[in-house]
Amino acid sequence: MKRTHHCAQLTKADLGADVALAGWVDSIRDHGGIIFIDLRDRKGITQVKFDPQDDANLGARAAQLKPESVIAITGKVVERPAGTVNASLPTGEVEVNATALEVLNASDTPPFPLDDAGGDKVNEDLRLTYRYLDLRRPKMRKNLRVRHTATKAIRDYFDSQEFIEVETPALFKSTPEGAREYLVPSRIHPGEFYALSQSPQQFKQILMVAGVEKYFQIARCFRDEDLRADRQMEFTQVDVEASFVTREDIYALFEGMLKKVWKDVLNVDIATPFLRLPFHDAMNRFGVDKPDMRFALELQDFTELFKTSAFKVFASTATGGGAIKALNAKGLADVTQGELKALEDAAKSLGAKGLAFIKVEGGEWKSPIVKFFSDAEKAELTAKLNIEDGDIIFFAAAEWERACTILGRVRLDAAQLLVKRGKLTLRPDDWKFLWVVDFPLMSYDEERGGYAATHHPFTAPVTEDTALLDSDPKAVRGQHYDVVLNGMELGGGSIRIHQPALQKKVFEDVLKIPADVVESRFGYMLKAFTYGAPPHGGIAFGLDRMVALLCGTTSIRDVIAFPKTQKGQDLMAQSPTPVTAKQLKELHIQTVVPVEE
Repeated sequence: MKRTHHCAQLTKADLGADVALAGWVDSIRDHGGIIFIDLRDRKGITQVKFDPQDDANLGARAAQLKPESVIAITGKVVERPAGTVNASLPTGEVEVNATALEVLNASDTPPFPLDDAGGDKVNEDLRLTYRYLDLRRPKMRKNLRVRHTATKAIRDYFDSQEFIEVETPALFKSTPEGAREYLVPSRIHPGEFYALSQSPQQFKQILMVAGVEKYFQIARCFRDEDLRADRQMEFTQVDVEASFVTREDIYALFEGMLKKVWKDVLNVDIATPFLRLPFHDAMNRFGVDKPDMRFALELQDFTELFKTSAFKVFASTATGGGAIKALNAKGLADVTQGELKALEDAAKSLGAKGLAFIKVEGGEWKSPIVKFFSDAEKAELTAKLNIEDGDIIFFAAAEWERACTILGRVRLDAAQLLVKRGKLTLRPDDWKFLWVVDFPLMSYDEERGGYAATHHPFTAPVTEDTALLDSDPKAVRGQHYDVVLNGMELGGGSIRIHQPALQKKVFEDVLKIPADVVESRFGYMLKAFTYGAPPHGGIAFGLDRMVALLCGTTSIRDVIAFPKTQKGQDLMAQSPTPVTAKQLKELHIQTVVPVEE
């Protein structure tokens, strides 16, 4: 039985036509012996009528069907009777009077409802166990379609910009200074291992040396990290590199790409160019390097004010090189004790000893610390924070970055409490893009007692800061940039080091990687740079995260066809699993399973 139409195609223009449809039984209704089936395929739904007066056997067989069974029908397109039109369906003005029915595959009763309302209430583990059923739900089908459209828009855009899509290897060498890797034993090289690629970073830089000039890839990447809503062990990133470019070129290139994606997927025109916000300003004002710009609640600095304060906790921090930061969560003075405790616990998880605050109610400042504040201190707080009745002010006193980070977390949590009270609106379709720029090239790792690359060791320093690599690496800014949307980092990149001497200096003199280790891990790359490496830079961003934002979901598992759980399991295929002793022997490895306490 050949299918002549899909299930969202028939209209009144097809009245009287003989058609053949195939799909899944979405629902069955018995109206006094007349059986109506909503037949569904990936395009939509058509109502099919089985009238026992036309064919008693056909009606009886239809009545025995279960939802989600796969059937094929033939019949004639007729107009629905007056009063039965379904305006919500493209096919809602017509139905098909069935003349033949073929059951292609009968279905058992599904373990959960396959409509969106019912499916959303189901435990996610059950949905992932029966992922093939979960993907039949309208919302999940829509998510896959959005992902396809976004990916196509990306490919079309980079093709229009004369980029070449190049596939790079998934099996790479181990680079243990990065994130934890997945190791793959080599059968033909006993005792040696590949690593699944965490990123095409080194390959794409080599492609620049090779003269490709404009490269992109929809790349599969792997990291053995703990999972959460926005992280999977295998993920997809859009990977781009170009030669003879500046940071401004990358900004313009990616703004154009995102503009096309939002237009093609949502028919939304996003404004460009995006805001540029230096890292220091982002931390100082919002307490995070990926600020959500849909609301204000900015941090203010009062370090100078409290250097001579009678409140010794603030004074000692301010004079000892730390910072005093404050945040006015406007309208949140009605915070409950439980909510306040949760905010304090969040602050403590980031290193705070507590969470000092002042409530302003009935014209009175309420807090144990207020008695230590002078009139001048109160006046400056009032002026800079615009303190009014009903507000609550939170403080953090610590080393500058930690103080910013503590209040940055409080800012986000306070915003959610204001949303809960209807005092703040955070629309998911209020698209606030920005670039965070001028990150520190290096950060000091207290545990290692040395410097670590903030982004990765291939990032070029800002030209005028290069001389500081010898005297003060922490003061060097990197040519690194992140694109951020509504508090989520979509991706990041940098202009790269292309001079072999400078790259070697960063490895050996700043990061203190022994020369023999540098040679074993990066020797081929340094050698390639001696053969005319052009200036180059690029970016990589998470396709999964972007599609999740486009779909309005907080979990990237909703936009990946077959994701892993937070424990790294595929519940449908039941992996990972043990392997046989024969397989291990062929790979020349043994396993030691830890004994559970």
